[in-house]
Amino acid sequence: MNPDWQAFLQRQHAHLPDGIVEHFGNAQDELMASQNGTVLCDLSQFGILKVSGEEAQNFLQNLLSSDVREVGAQQAQISSLNTPKGRILATFLIWQADADYYLHLPRSLCATILKRLSMYVLRAKVKIEDASDGIICLGLSGEGATALLQLHFGSAPQNTLAVEHHDNASIIRVGAQRYQINTTPQHAPALWQNLLASARPVGAPCWDWLNIRSGIPVITPATQEQFVPQMANLELIGGVNFKKGCYPGQEIVARMQYLGKSKRRMYLAHIAGYAQAGKQLFSAEVEGQICGMVANATAAPGGGCDLLAVIQISSHDAQSVHLGSVEGESLQFLPLPYAIPA
Repeated sequence: MNPDWQAFLQRQHAHLPDGIVEHFGNAQDELMASQNGTVLCDLSQFGILKVSGEEAQNFLQNLLSSDVREVGAQQAQISSLNTPKGRILATFLIWQADADYYLHLPRSLCATILKRLSMYVLRAKVKIEDASDGIICLGLSGEGATALLQLHFGSAPQNTLAVEHHDNASIIRVGAQRYQINTTPQHAPALWQNLLASARPVGAPCWDWLNIRSGIPVITPATQEQFVPQMANLELIGGVNFKKGCYPGQEIVARMQYLGKSKRRMYLAHIAGYAQAGKQLFSAEVEGQICGMVANATAAPGGGCDLLAVIQISSHDAQSVHLGSVEGESLQFLPLPYAIPA
């Protein structure tokens, strides 16, 4: 985390071990506010890789699962980097500023993904660097979010993944009433204070919960190389383009789409206890065998955990999936905000 920004957040009574804001005094109340109110969150659990140079677009187009040519000054995108076997190494939110591309991903993956991308540079006119501490990302969510941005900036993006650039900040609409604001370390404190006029500060787990409820998977070290993009519903949220050219894993991803059928899908669920990413799931429907894995999980406003889980479709349909073992806690499935194809 940028040290000046960290010092500012500490003066705002943020509890941030390891550079991630856990809460501002009451984690459970902050989760309830995320469900029912307008909230403001520091997003330093994520980092940013900057890809620049005259061949940056072509470089990313040849590596990522989305059509990077569709990213522009007014349009962001979800994408993924995969292994040659089609397994996801990282998921990204991508945006462009000037001629540079920015890849937003968990900070815990920045070093390994930077190294991975650098392997492909060779003679390409491309530079990749970790820009995490040079850009402050804020999350704003809730029924009052749009009006608050309109009041402060004069306008707000109207469509999901639309981008607006303003003096010293850019805004990406990441959901119906959810925005990511990117600004500089110099301007972040004043912007934070202005937005607090109508929003409550909350910890990083609140934004993670909002991602889960939106059905947006975030690959972490615990789940790297575990899922093909369709298993994590990436093609349903715009993270895969089946008409673009080759990229690592493209043959596997295309074959699953056109010649076969994914036997696993990602579902939203709740458990009464505790869960974490990478935890295995079991079902009596497949004779006690492993039927899936938790992709993301965090505390829910009413207690317990909400989670995204990649599960065998047949086990989901049987409504009998358990955490850790066939005797473990039962998952209670919830509707995703988008439809999964039959």
